[in-house]
Amino acid sequence: MEINWQKYQTLRKINSPEDLRRLKPIELETLCEELRAYIIDVVTSIGGHFGANLGVVELTVALHYVFNTPIDKIVWDTGHQGYPHKVITGRRDLLPTIRHKGGISGFLKRTESEYDVFGAGHASTSISAALGIATARDLLGENFKVIAVIGDGALTGGLAFEAMNNCGFQKRDIIVVFNDNGISIDPNVSAISSYFNELFSSRTVSKLRDKIWDATNIIPSLGDRLKEFLSRLEGGLKSIVTPGMLFEALGFNYFGPINGHNIYKLIKILNHIKELKGPILLHVMTEKGKGYPPAEKDSTKLHSIGKKEKKNLEAIEKIDLQPKVPSYSDVFGNAVEELMEKDERIVAISAAMLSGTGLLPVVKKFPKRVIDVGIAEGHAVTYASGMATQGLLPICAIYSTFLQRAFDHIIHDCALQNLHVVFAIDRAGLVGEDGPTHHGTFDLAYLRLIPNMTVAAPKNEQELRNLLYSALYHYPGPVSIRYPRGKALGIPITDFEYIPLGKWETIFSGADIAILSVGKMVANSILARELLITKGYNPTIINARFVKPLDEELLHKIVQTHEYLVTIEEGTIVGGFGSAIAEFLARNNFKNNLLILGIPDTFIEHGTQEELLAQIGLDPNGIARSVYNFVKIKETELIK
Repeated sequence: MEINWQKYQTLRKINSPEDLRRLKPIELETLCEELRAYIIDVVTSIGGHFGANLGVVELTVALHYVFNTPIDKIVWDTGHQGYPHKVITGRRDLLPTIRHKGGISGFLKRTESEYDVFGAGHASTSISAALGIATARDLLGENFKVIAVIGDGALTGGLAFEAMNNCGFQKRDIIVVFNDNGISIDPNVSAISSYFNELFSSRTVSKLRDKIWDATNIIPSLGDRLKEFLSRLEGGLKSIVTPGMLFEALGFNYFGPINGHNIYKLIKILNHIKELKGPILLHVMTEKGKGYPPAEKDSTKLHSIGKKEKKNLEAIEKIDLQPKVPSYSDVFGNAVEELMEKDERIVAISAAMLSGTGLLPVVKKFPKRVIDVGIAEGHAVTYASGMATQGLLPICAIYSTFLQRAFDHIIHDCALQNLHVVFAIDRAGLVGEDGPTHHGTFDLAYLRLIPNMTVAAPKNEQELRNLLYSALYHYPGPVSIRYPRGKALGIPITDFEYIPLGKWETIFSGADIAILSVGKMVANSILARELLITKGYNPTIINARFVKPLDEELLHKIVQTHEYLVTIEEGTIVGGFGSAIAEFLARNNFKNNLLILGIPDTFIEHGTQEELLAQIGLDPNGIARSVYNFVKIKETELIK
């Protein structure tokens, strides 16, 4: 996209924080306005994370203005609010490439800039990382400031509290900026946040405050001073009944809450606290989507947006982000709702991702049986396991990349006790523009190794429904069902049907070559088969919808009638489905030629899903090419 730099007279001068620090304080407000407008212009044209970035503009500018970055270290939690940081740290002109293949990352990335101190796409990591940096500073005898920025959503994660507890014990010089906007992606489930909001928005307190406020107007000469005194008094009360008390108990010196959109107050208090010793916590109140009315109105919907051509505010507000073909998440949510209507034992658990996992409509209908535990994946799994001991049928809906954080809980609290929990694993495979922090590449491998675990992947939306139904009522112990991000195939939806445990499906019968595909790769294998037929090969196509247990009965027949076996999975080739087939062949002393296709043993960068699949050869053309070359090479070897 082309940028009209005439609109950004101040921003165009900023190529680094050093340039920023040359500005006079009065110029900073103009800079913030231009920075926010620039982010709106770019993201509404090319897509990307939106609301969170608009909310941290003043905070980002103030931090880089007060602290001597990159010598001083700013550690951002999660990183999807890092766009303003990227713009003022030398990547302004690259912002239109963000999350595009070959462009800059949508998250913080150490290899991208010296200002990106610590990369993260998962929440609640910043305080732990910052404390580690502060410890290294002290042990090495160096002298710089360390600042962690964490949102109230990320603060629901246990890792953040573990880190704060350790900060209080170690007493190192560290500043934690608590960015409180009341929402992560979905509204936060936090006892701390709820108590704060309920108390100071209660009718009694509000009426009392309004009456006192009105009374001050009777005495004009004293009114302003009295209002200032009352504001300080209210702030003092808040410090008693809000997180301040908790943070003080954890060993932090607490300041706030303050307005996170007042650049002058931010600079003033940051200058004050940066010279203080020990753990400091600054509580900053911000508004997600600040400066863009549609995002302020619906921060969940506009947390992140796709590529949309910006026309005007009204047009953007009316954008329907739901595709005509439902997403797999929508299909899952609809299936859960149907099943819940028929069975009161079913409960659904999410870790701060009700909207992302398709459960937001369901919670409106069944508010007591759809439970959001916050950014606490480990707790979600153990919580679900506890429910299972009492005869409930818990469905734990978590993104593949985030379920990694609950690995021990899956083993120790669920599988070891063979408890019947259904894991609905969203965003499995390559997710696209969010990149390596969010790709779901490891779940097949890390779940396959767990005893008692069933590992399944549907080929389409109807099979997702059928597997969910079968898992709830016909499969024992823990069951995982993984499905991809994005649109389903658009096939007609029918009633639930039972799928026998561990049974695969033969889609096409052929000769010599058997292609065993998992999940989304079934559709790509069918298209690849059409290309291979033009080359004289007629492969068998198997929907290997169970990675564990394998359909060994069918496998024995396939091995005995096909010389070449090809496995295809949208997951790591290390320890995944292909490895399971290799183990089967070795265990039974079969000598078939085996080709394992999947995600290579590396971290895949960002780009569209289509671009990334083509890059690693998992699109139909790539699959056909790999199978053809594999067979031709083996045939040549045999001739020799």
